[in-house]
Amino acid sequence: MVSPDDSDADKVIELAGKVFDLARHGDADALAGYVDAGVPADLTNDHGDTLVMLAAYHGHRDAVAVLLVRGADPNRANDKGQTPLAGAVFKGEDEIVRLLVAAGADPDAGTPSAREAATMFGKTDLLDALN
Repeated sequence: MVSPDDSDADKVIELAGKVFDLARHGDADALAGYVDAGVPADLTNDHGDTLVMLAAYHGHRDAVAVLLVRGADPNRANDKGQTPLAGAVFKGEDEIVRLLVAAGADPDAGTPSAREAATMFGKTDLLDALN
């Protein structure tokens, strides 16, 4: 028999999965609506990836922007020590790199840092954007 608590927990897990999918797919308007309705802007998955991390890594500038405007931390690292900025550098997402830096992302935070990732993965053209 399923208790009401189990049912509620299942609903929360289902909602969180939906919100993470919205970040991965870049649905900025839906993300904004969920965060405005109370979903934490810094919600993390079981790997410590935030919504900003997922949106940045998958190249969704508008999704990153709506999350940052709603208070998401541009420096929050995942469980591996990776930051959204380093992820955007790795993927070569120039606009997202600039957006994150403008929002206060630290190019020296994380492991590897965004600067280290730019050098390590041959994205040295992004080093200027990190200053």
